Amino acid sequence: MSAPRIAVVTFPGSNDDRDALRAVRSLGGEGIPVWHRDADLEGADAVVLPGGFAYGDYLRTGAVAAFSPVMDAVREHAARGRPVLGICNGFQILCESGLLPGALIRNRGLAFICRTVNLRVENVRTPFTSALEPGDVVDIPIKHGEGQFVADPGTLRRIEGEGQVVFRYCGPAGELGDEHNPNGAANHIAGLANEDGNVVGMMPHPEHAVDPDTGPTGGQPLFDSLLRSLVTAAS
Repeated sequence: MSAPRIAVVTFPGSNDDRDALRAVRSLGGEGIPVWHRDADLEGADAVVLPGGFAYGDYLRTGAVAAFSPVMDAVREHAARGRPVLGICNGFQILCESGLLPGALIRNRGLAFICRTVNLRVENVRTPFTSALEPGDVVDIPIKHGEGQFVADPGTLRRIEGEGQVVFRYCGPAGELGDEHNPNGAANHIAGLANEDGNVVGMMPHPEHAVDPDTGPTGGQPLFDSLLRSLVTAAS
């Protein structure tokens, strides 16, 4: 069976696209570079919108990228129930595109944060977390200035009620607390899914957490989950 094909979209200002391609390839997938002006995803099985500063983050983070030609193909891909992962700036683009609820605003402390954080796994019914268990804690880096997830009270109630929260910022043992919430995100939300579970956005960078020689490996089970789910779906 051929390796699953994972499209990684590059926008002007993306800077984690090559890291995402490397992570996919290192864990057995076929990474497919896709340019923001491309009209299709070249038959990809899944899509990654990587981190960076798409279009310089003018207007709002992800606001301009949401209108890129490739996003029509991403929306169609998501509507067919196929996996889409937005990482950091990619998460912001998914929210601006209406594929995920809420928004990402300036960090609570108004400062850029770059460090490794603990994430508690809340939802394992997504293609990106199916190899994990609820309550598992993974260590993954963050690097953002606008990562505070916000939503109106009704949307937050719906997100929580539908089990759409995928990751929460936590302590080493999975405990929640303000001291473990690096950017002030509502309900400690670090990542969430759409109602169908196939579209996931997260502020931490799993593509930077796959190689034990360079740091934590909390991103490995996310990419492993994705590749396994695609192989299973194809068999």
